[in-house]
Amino acid sequence: MHEDGAGGQSTPPCEVCATPTVLRSLGPADALTECPACGHLGRDLARCPARHRDLAYGGDPGLDRARLALTHRALVADGPPASVFEIGYGGGALLRRFLDAGARVGGADPDQLGVEVDEEVRRRGRLWAGGIETVPEGWFSAELVAGVHVIEHVPDPVATLRTAASVLAPGGRVVLLTPAADSWGLRRYGSDWWMLEDPTHVRFFTARSLELAARRAGFDRVRVDRLVLDSLSVDVASVARRRGVGGTRGVLSSRGVLAGVAATAPLVLGLRALVPGTRPTLRLTASVG
Repeated sequence: MHEDGAGGQSTPPCEVCATPTVLRSLGPADALTECPACGHLGRDLARCPARHRDLAYGGDPGLDRARLALTHRALVADGPPASVFEIGYGGGALLRRFLDAGARVGGADPDQLGVEVDEEVRRRGRLWAGGIETVPEGWFSAELVAGVHVIEHVPDPVATLRTAASVLAPGGRVVLLTPAADSWGLRRYGSDWWMLEDPTHVRFFTARSLELAARRAGFDRVRVDRLVLDSLSVDVASVARRRGVGGTRGVLSSRGVLAGVAATAPLVLGLRALVPGTRPTLRLTASVG
């Protein structure tokens, strides 16, 4: 542990590059640990509660369906994979799309969200009830290993990436989406940043730390970019949190907030197209060999 000079509080080393971390204050009651070398951010709820909601899930079904469609379209842009393994498959909605397209599907999920799994995915897919780190070697092989906003939740992100690499079929790729610590959202909104509303968000990657984590896990072909069409609700939801909207269910339970998301979507998309730093989601695409 490292004793931060500013506040005299002990902070753990960076989980990605092992550099001693420092505290990054977000306001009077909240602070994250920050790596001076790669920018990686760690979160301890005791140190950074950020008025989090009670449950892991705080989305909106309509927004989720739109995100699912956009995510699926991006994942098949280079052609539909014959086999797919999803890290944190939740209710199985994404796997169902691949299943209906003829792919062999599997996944690992510790049931953190406590949701019902699609019956066809349960019946025809190969599902592991637990974190991907506990999947036995050789249990599944996939052309595509996908994780949509999951690596910010897992106990050990490098271990998750190593296991993802072991699941890959030759020539396959891993694609992960995760909130961007180095987007303007955290700088602009501080403790009100919507990504802090989820109590199970325990880390936030920068483009640099995500690339380093992938290379530590054994990937030698690594690309990190920023998505325009993901998490379109972040800015409106963050403003709503600043104004005191939310509570135990989160800000997206408010119809007014959802109306604001719809009304501002064209403006948000235009800004993201012009200014990449406003895009709140990193995408990792990685392969081996």
